[in-house]
Amino acid sequence: MQVTIDQNSGYCFGVEFAIQMAEDEMQEGSLYCLGDIVHNSMEVKRLNDKGLKIIERDDLKNIKDSKVLIRAHGEPPETYQLALENNIELVDASCPVVLKLQNRVKIAYDKIKKAGGQIVIYGKTGHAEVIGLTGQTNNEAIIVMEEADLDKIDFSKPVTLFSQTTKSTKGFYHIRELIEERIKAHKGELEEIDFTANDSICRQVSNREPQLLKFSEEVDVIIFVSGKKSSNGKALYSVCKQQNERSYFVENEEEVDFDWIRPSDHVGICGATSTPMWLMQNVAQYIENHFAETVEI
Repeated sequence: MQVTIDQNSGYCFGVEFAIQMAEDEMQEGSLYCLGDIVHNSMEVKRLNDKGLKIIERDDLKNIKDSKVLIRAHGEPPETYQLALENNIELVDASCPVVLKLQNRVKIAYDKIKKAGGQIVIYGKTGHAEVIGLTGQTNNEAIIVMEEADLDKIDFSKPVTLFSQTTKSTKGFYHIRELIEERIKAHKGELEEIDFTANDSICRQVSNREPQLLKFSEEVDVIIFVSGKKSSNGKALYSVCKQQNERSYFVENEEEVDFDWIRPSDHVGICGATSTPMWLMQNVAQYIENHFAETVEI
């Protein structure tokens, strides 16, 4: 039995930065956080025990004269406006990659609106980052995830496409191709003015796909550790499953089924950009203890 933790897994820069900011602020007392700071219930509980109080967007209007953390996903303009009105001090931990994308979407929206066009975002409806992005378009952006969603687009008008930063690169280019085909079918040809596609997926995220493909190939079985709410986790797990059929998704060590693992297996532990290293180490230790073997990290 050999157990190896993938050293390329774990927090991306944005999540690590947000958690560090939260912990720094909580040295002075408890802190509100607008939504789960990370899509991992184990880490949310750890931080909650240290004083991080999770609130929802609807709660914000009832909070005044307080300090509130904005997580890495970013927020729409109305959140900042409400903070001004309620004398809320915002601790802005928005990921720099997300902030840059928000600015790009706002500029593109202002430009294409004059031409009667549409902003389309490849992402998950209701996801915190997507809410922040659509806020840059006066909530007029069209959100698409699969082919059926393309029916919401008017292909007689110009289209500018962006992506949620944590989506699958393969999925983005598939949607791009489908939009191109729809425009050609509607107009007979595709002109430069008709369609602009912006691959806005975070490279730190997209680079994990080839890394995970390689890692999944090198081991006998994959235990993928991620919060069930994580879009990035679902996407990266599918990458592992594609390469290694013996890939299993768990939220913590208690969900590991030892029927998945043979004593002679080389077990690979990996996770999402929202998975803390300590949680992957817990899973590795749990397997190690069960099989009474040494964990190689």
